[in-house]
Order: sequence, then structure tokens, then C-alpha cells
Amino acid sequence: MSFFRKSVYKLMDSRYRKLEDFRKHPIEHQQEVFEDLIKKARKTEWGILHDYKSINSLTDYIQKVPLTDYDILKPYIERMVAGEKNILSPGKVKWFAKSSGTTSDRSKFIPVSDDSLKKTHFKASMDIFAMYVHNFPDSNLLVGKNLSIGGSHRVSNISSNTRTGDLSALMLHNLPPISKLINSPKSEIALIPDFEEKIEKIVKSTLHEKVVSLTGVPSWFLVLIKKVLDETGKENLLEVWPHLELFVHGGVNFEPYREQYEKLIPSDKMRYMNSYNASEGFFAVQDDLTSDDMLLMLDHGIYYEFIPMTEFTNEDRKAIPLEEVEVGVNYAIVISTIGGLWRYIIGDTVKFTSRFPFKIKITGRTRHFINAFGEEVIIDNAVNGLDFACKKTGAIINEYTAGPIFMDADHKGAHQWIIEFEKEPESLEVFADHLDSYLQNINSDYEAKRFKDITLKRLELVNAPKGAFYQWMKKRGKIGGQNKIPRLANDRAYLDPMLEIINEMNS
Repeated sequence: MSFFRKSVYKLMDSRYRKLEDFRKHPIEHQQEVFEDLIKKARKTEWGILHDYKSINSLTDYIQKVPLTDYDILKPYIERMVAGEKNILSPGKVKWFAKSSGTTSDRSKFIPVSDDSLKKTHFKASMDIFAMYVHNFPDSNLLVGKNLSIGGSHRVSNISSNTRTGDLSALMLHNLPPISKLINSPKSEIALIPDFEEKIEKIVKSTLHEKVVSLTGVPSWFLVLIKKVLDETGKENLLEVWPHLELFVHGGVNFEPYREQYEKLIPSDKMRYMNSYNASEGFFAVQDDLTSDDMLLMLDHGIYYEFIPMTEFTNEDRKAIPLEEVEVGVNYAIVISTIGGLWRYIIGDTVKFTSRFPFKIKITGRTRHFINAFGEEVIIDNAVNGLDFACKKTGAIINEYTAGPIFMDADHKGAHQWIIEFEKEPESLEVFADHLDSYLQNINSDYEAKRFKDITLKRLELVNAPKGAFYQWMKKRGKIGGQNKIPRLANDRAYLDPMLEIINEMNS
């Protein structure tokens, strides 16, 4: 083993021991994070406004600091973007991750301080590697390249003092030199804003490299993989990159894509590792590949609270600390970070699958659900239901979205599902029956509304032609990188434009 590899593995072993420590002492680590956050922010404008100097406990913190979201913090962030310092976090923040917008804004600009880059995002990359190497000590990750598909927004100036871009672009711009040696493609290609042009150039530049791992969003990586196979005429990806062993994925649920990946990368030695990261922070990673849940990362400069979703819409809703969470309850995540987000509701929901260590699975979004009739269908229901219907019918799904068909004077309501299949079931009606039945079995509210078709009829299924979702996202200017196909909505904002695309393609 080379001196370089020995040094890196020694570093990874040291980091893994620290991961083991917060597994064993999670509450203590969170308390340390909490105390550090409060101490560092006492002289910021936010800290002075909310009297951080007198905060000595979580009870003090909850009493003095309100729950927030982007709209609440936006005036402070705008001043930070303009170059003001000591607003939400100490000093001046010069990096802002451009993220998908709120109802009132096209985009959000999430502050990414130097501490955030170092102690959250880059630290998380090290943790993924440390966990993997510990579990698979014979790994060859250090003898090849990691291929990633980043975001579609280049780093650009938003003021004379600050810069913005997708989180992946900010990280790429700030990568240590040694990391650039093992990552592909080169930054000038990775930062191309046009997704289709970027894919073309990634393919041409990486075909002859020794690619051992992939990092990115499963849906967008399929576009790259199929382009690689088209370009080379090969049957599967191992004929192009025979040393491939790991795909670190995130952004969307992997299960709907697993069968396609196993077909395109036919090897029982290929491993898939789930991660949960966002512009606001890196939250969890799949530390045991025999289980789907993810370890909550507790020393990344993020303090966690959780709101039970049963109380989320209440005016007096309260967030609870990590030590009070229960397994199996659906929670909205609240974070306080070294980047200056304070009691910030990020919009994601999770369930804990275990305590000590604290492990989670993502269940959806606080706003991405269907509850037009009181049925409370969340993304977790949708993913499990589609997986059940696929297993029953042999179907494979590329993409999907769903929402309500509203009732009127002459018709009852229903759910409409638009699904693009990689492999269609023999009968769409049988597939729809299985999906509908599963949703009733797993969701008592949906079952009650479906009882004897009193409120809801059986769901309707629309079979989208291949490429329809890609065309829809392209039309919305949302292809590539960190853009995600919206899965569930409580209105027809996604369904109706999607149906227009389908009609155009079928005409």
C-alpha cells in the first residue's frame, strides 16, 4: 500500500472512532453542539436580538427564539448577501447556496459559512468514506476516480462581496487540491450550466478513466448512464468501468430505481449508499448497507429539534429535542446551524427507526402530500405502495407524480397518478388496483375516505410515454443537478402541465 493510501486510511480510521463515540453518547454530543452554537452567535445581531447571552439551557432557547422558516429569515439573509457581517452568524458570509424557492420567491439563498463548508459538508464527505472503508477494508476507492453530477448553477456574484450557486458548485469551487485529484469530471465541465451539454462532455471526458464510484441523484445519473451505453455500444456499465463498486446517492428515494441500476450494473459487489444532504446541511448517511435507515449525524454543527406532524399545523406547535423522540412517529425537522439558521423548519419529514444510535428514514415533505379530502397520504406511503404494485405486477417505474381530482356536483374525488414506466405492467388496471389496495392497508385515513367510494373513488392512473418527465422538467428549467421531480401535491399544479406534455407527445 502506498504512503498516500496509508495516510488516508489512518485519517479515516481516526474519524470513524469519533463516529462511534457519538453513536454511544448522542445526547452529550448534541449538547456540545448546542452550547457551541449559542456561544459563537452571542454577538451577532440575531443573538443580541434574542438575548443569547442569557441562554443557558434548551428551555431558555425555546422561550427566547421562535421557530423560523426562510420567509422569516429572508430579511437578515438579504443583508448578508449585500455584504453585512455578524447578522445570523459570526463574521461575513461570502457563499450562498441557491436552492428551490418558496411560494413567494423563485429561489432561496442559504448562507454557507466557511465553518459550514468545513465542519458540515466536507466533514460529511469524509464520514461517508470513513464508514465505507471501515465496512469494506478491501475497497479500491483510492485507486480510481469518483464521478459526480453536480448542480446546474455556476458560482456567480450576487454582490461585490458574495457569491452563489448550487451547493455542489460551491463545494466544487472550494474543494481541497487533493480532493480534485480523485474527483471527475474537471470543474470546467462539472460547472457547465446546460445539463445536456454537461452530460455530453462528461461522457467524452470520462469514458477512459478508472471510475470506481459515483455520487449524485439516481434519476439524473440514469440519464448519464444510458448516454454512456449509447456512446459505447456496451450492454452494461461494468463493460465501461469494470472497477465500479459504489454509488453514493441522495436527493430522492432510491428504491424505485434499484432494479434499473442492478440491471445496468450487474454485479453483486456493487454497493449503494444512501445519504441525506441539502443546502441547509448534511444530516444522515446509511452506515450499514444491510439496512435502509440512516445514521443521524450529530457532530456536524447542527442542533436538531423535531415537531410531531400531528401538531405541525397547530398555532401552539412545539418542537422537542432528540432525547424525546419516539420510534415510528412522523416528525418535521427543525435545525439550528453554524451557518446561521436558527430553529429553522427545513420542510422535510422523517421517522426514527431506532434510538441509541439514532437512525432515521425520510418520509417526505411538510408540504408534499395529498390531503385534499382528509386522507393524509405522504411520500412514504407512495413509495411503499408503488414498490408493492411493482412487485405484484413485474413493473419497473422511471418517474411519477400524483395529486387530487377534485369532486364536483356530479363526480366524487379521486387521486390521479401519472407514472412513466421503464417496464410496463401487463395490465395498468391491475397495477392501479394493487396500489390503491396497499394505500388503504397502510393509511387508515385513505381507507376511510375510500370506504364504499363514499368520498374517494379508486385512484386513476395515467401512463406517461418515456421521456415525458424529462421534457416536463426541461420545460420548467429544472433538469439536472439538485432538481427533484415533485412527487405529491395537494393541488393540480403539477398534474395539469404534465398532462399537456403527455398530450403533445401522444398527438
